[in-house]
Amino acid sequence: MNNFAVRNAWIFQVRPRPEARLRLFCFPHAGGGASSFASWTSRFPAEIEVCPVQLPGRENRLREPAFQEYARLIPALAEALTPAFDLPFAFFGHSMGALISVGLTHHLRQQGRAMPLHIFASAYRAPQLTNPDVPIHALSEPELIRRLRSLNGTPPEILNDPELRSLWLPLIRADFAVCETYRHPLDEPLPVPLTALGGWQDNRVTRAQLEQWQAVTSQRFQLQMLPGDHFFLHTTSKEQVIQLVTQELQFGHDVAGAANMKAAAYPSS
Repeated sequence: MNNFAVRNAWIFQVRPRPEARLRLFCFPHAGGGASSFASWTSRFPAEIEVCPVQLPGRENRLREPAFQEYARLIPALAEALTPAFDLPFAFFGHSMGALISVGLTHHLRQQGRAMPLHIFASAYRAPQLTNPDVPIHALSEPELIRRLRSLNGTPPEILNDPELRSLWLPLIRADFAVCETYRHPLDEPLPVPLTALGGWQDNRVTRAQLEQWQAVTSQRFQLQMLPGDHFFLHTTSKEQVIQLVTQELQFGHDVAGAANMKAAAYPSS
């Protein structure tokens, strides 16, 4: 592996694996940071290198302004990650991260560049569906706090502490603004296999909405429903998710032979 992922601010605490034949880029939920995937970096086999993606405005990038427009985030993200696309790669995105994963793939195709081998879209309605909710980023503070409590993904100590809230709420508003400024492209379905994941107890994303991800891909599609709420990824079903992703990347794709694809798909590397 090159040293890019070690020194680049957009990739957080990656464990370099010189023997890796595929990289898994992980995109967090709204208001979340790449540290939510930190434990994944040691949980995958040697041929898969996990790269948690750190967006501006959080954790070690707290002093940088967060993006508030989807159309500005995606090109910046593509440019920042391009040097790490020198190996075959896959995307995993949870909630907002799922929207980023599919949008980044559309952008790469429009640019005539290599696309991921697989997209894992977790806990987000299919992107072509209309958002039935009032824009969350514009809610009053009390309404926003009530909404965040219902999602069960924000530590209570943040929502209960006025000082912590004053630091964190601008970030969550910016992230929701990114999601709410998304416009689904009128492109053909992506030629990339896609797995949608959902929680049986998720009160925000339904199975029916997840099933509509099938229209996003012209390749193999599967839906996996798992125990838990909107944040099943980090709680009740964490181990199942890691196992599912590992198996798909190992057996759904020829990871052992992925290096042989490199000369054809990545001629400039």
